[in-house]
Amino acid sequence: MTAAPEAAARRGRTRRFLLFGCASAAALGLAAGAGWYLGGAAGGPPADGPALAPGHTTGADGTVIPYGAAGARHTLSVWLDPRCPYCAVVEKGLGTTFKALADKGTFRIEYHFATFLDGALGGKGSKRALNALGAAVNEGPGKFMAYARVLFAHQPEEEKDDKFGSTTTLLDLADRVEGLRTPAFNRAVKELTYLPWAEKVSSAFYRSGEKGTPVVKIDGRPLDVLSGDGTGSISPEKFTELVENATHR
Repeated sequence: MTAAPEAAARRGRTRRFLLFGCASAAALGLAAGAGWYLGGAAGGPPADGPALAPGHTTGADGTVIPYGAAGARHTLSVWLDPRCPYCAVVEKGLGTTFKALADKGTFRIEYHFATFLDGALGGKGSKRALNALGAAVNEGPGKFMAYARVLFAHQPEEEKDDKFGSTTTLLDLADRVEGLRTPAFNRAVKELTYLPWAEKVSSAFYRSGEKGTPVVKIDGRPLDVLSGDGTGSISPEKFTELVENATHR
């Protein structure tokens, strides 16, 4: 076997592992996703300092990142881990659709984040990426949405590659979002200003009862957004149909 096929085989084995350690129980038809139990609360010791919540957050201790009109009749709840490849599948396939429907007022999005893959795979990329996402939402919900899309689009090919553990990488990717690299954003990413907040966001995930990521719900009802073996998302049209059916009951 040549080097390229060997690398592909390794990625395949890792992805099969993460199929049970990362993808949502609802999407995969499992009684419980193993990712939560596998990762547990192990992601490194709690960060020092006060848990300063970024601006534009909501929920207990500011652990929820909303996008869309506060008065929307429906809520799309989304749980993601920045290192989760299946979360990237959902974001790449449906992220722009989420935003478009929120902009239309179909629903308000509430983002929740987990960081269990730092514990499952080793490293600190989930929490440092979440710190950077906190710095982005502090600049505004639109900046957060754009930066989240960039991060998921540029996940490392190998799941065990802790690329997002580098603040330099996170800042370089921020260059792809116009106007994001303000002095406040740069400082928060470099100094890990929102790392204590990221710990609280992660703790909120464990308390939520969700067993893995990604999870997508409309008004509390799970939506199956991964197709087949989880290597792709459902189409934007199918997602829109699911939302319409769920919200017109």
